[in-house]
Amino acid sequence: MPRFAANISTMFGEYPFLERIDQAAAWGFEGVECQFPYDTPAAEIADRLHSAGVSLVLLNAPPGDLAAGDRGLATESERGGEFQRSIERARAYALATACPRIHVMAGCRQGPAAEDCFVERIGWAADQVVGDGIDVLVEPMNHRDVPGYLLDGTAIALHLMDRIGRPNVKLQFDTYHLQIQQGDLVATLEGILSQVGHIQFSSLPSRHEPDQGEVDHRWFFDRLDELGWADWVGAEYRPRTTTADGLGWAQPYGIGPTPG
Repeated sequence: MPRFAANISTMFGEYPFLERIDQAAAWGFEGVECQFPYDTPAAEIADRLHSAGVSLVLLNAPPGDLAAGDRGLATESERGGEFQRSIERARAYALATACPRIHVMAGCRQGPAAEDCFVERIGWAADQVVGDGIDVLVEPMNHRDVPGYLLDGTAIALHLMDRIGRPNVKLQFDTYHLQIQQGDLVATLEGILSQVGHIQFSSLPSRHEPDQGEVDHRWFFDRLDELGWADWVGAEYRPRTTTADGLGWAQPYGIGPTPG
């Protein structure tokens, strides 16, 4: 059975950030992930994780100025110092919270120069955290939501990972992005599973709970079991109403309200 982690940046938004950890635990999630936790001190997050008895399994490195359109700094050749500071901050949070994965967004530049910059930057980031037992994840994203993103499919991501040549650089496989961008999810995953470090999901095209839309996620989860995937699967979706009202999809997997 998949080990589901609730994404507390997109789920349980009815609650303040730290309380989302408690809510996830109350519903039976043993892991959580988040996008950008940097408005909350790392020590406070670590204390709440410990008291709730859940693990933080993934966080994102700071991506630059989201409001200004940044979607990562790894292709921004003129912003090397900012990129290094973003990795240092992510590493500090990962170490404080015992988080074993950092997703580093690529940015929205393409072409040979952008690829060369990405290879150098991600290699540097991987070297900073390899001694900590932390993986650096790179994720293909779709051009409908993130126009011009460097990693527009698994082919270019795997090609650049091969150039980087670091064993702690792995692919983040998101069913939402990859179904939009290239489809054929399961056959693709079967061919690259050894290079995948994390899996995320949400419905298509709405990015809500995985109980409707283009992809039969129930079958997808069963196939993960058949393939022997024993690691985390992140629920990175936006609930249609409240998070609790939309968790019916998770009940067959033992996720439900804690009695009392």
